[in-house]
Amino acid sequence: MIELLPDMPTGVAGIRVSGKLHREDLAAVPELEKSFGDNEFRLVEVIADDYAGFGPGALLEDMKVGFGALIRHHEQFRRIAIVTDLTWATHAIHAMAWLVPGEMKTFALAELDAAKTWAAG
Repeated sequence: MIELLPDMPTGVAGIRVSGKLHREDLAAVPELEKSFGDNEFRLVEVIADDYAGFGPGALLEDMKVGFGALIRHHEQFRRIAIVTDLTWATHAIHAMAWLVPGEMKTFALAELDAAKTWAAG
């Protein structure tokens, strides 16, 4: 499941992913796309402890949406804060960080407020 996070700082989008992601879960992504506008893109992504990866069709859909956003908005990416306690997710993010323009930083779940502040900074 993908949920939009409430109470985000001005100019920062926030999502929470949990459970196993399915293609239809990516329906929340168009709301994220609106976050770009003409501004810099700043994101806080919380990966919940129960996150179980992608179900059928979701990985391909996620790649299409993600790479599409990178191509269309490459210059707008500024800061992406990944918030999780899942060690494997942190390692995967560090391995793929070179693909994403701008800055990327990981935080523990207990550091959500710090992640929001960093993303907005």
